[in-house]
Amino acid sequence: MFLLDVLDQTIKKLKYQTANVITLTNLSLGGFAIVFGMHGNLRLSLLLIFIAALADRFDGMIARKFNIESELGKQLDSMSDIISFGVAPALLLYQGILNEFGGPGSFFTVFYIGCGAFRLARFNITESNGYFTGLPITAAGCLATLSFLAIPYLPSQTFLFIIIILSFLMVSSFKLKKV
Repeated sequence: MFLLDVLDQTIKKLKYQTANVITLTNLSLGGFAIVFGMHGNLRLSLLLIFIAALADRFDGMIARKFNIESELGKQLDSMSDIISFGVAPALLLYQGILNEFGGPGSFFTVFYIGCGAFRLARFNITESNGYFTGLPITAAGCLATLSFLAIPYLPSQTFLFIIIILSFLMVSSFKLKKV
């Protein structure tokens, strides 16, 4: 009987932490994307950011499915998102092309990260009403990462424009229906 109770409690604890483990996987993938990007392995960095996006998609689904949503999970998700969809894509574009612009390239790389952090903080203090205010950082990060693939085909100024537009879209006040 005692062994069954211990097993039951362990299963409940594991189930309760499942979404957080997936969220930490998202964060880890973003962290590795940054490390690989700093070492010049930009294609692997790109791949890791997209895998992080999959993990980000599933952590919320699992939390809702198992009814294990929590304030800790919400905060952890935002911390992970700033790494995986703020810092990692910004550094990927910086390493890939924005560094050519010197100071302005550095400024707008950091500006994008700051706008992403602002977007997440605003999201965390507002009630969920079925709409996002501004472009979610996950979408912005995926678009920034996807734009990396166009570096050989577009003028370098295009990427400065992309990072600026994505930054302003994250902090804008337009409403976007949650999917």
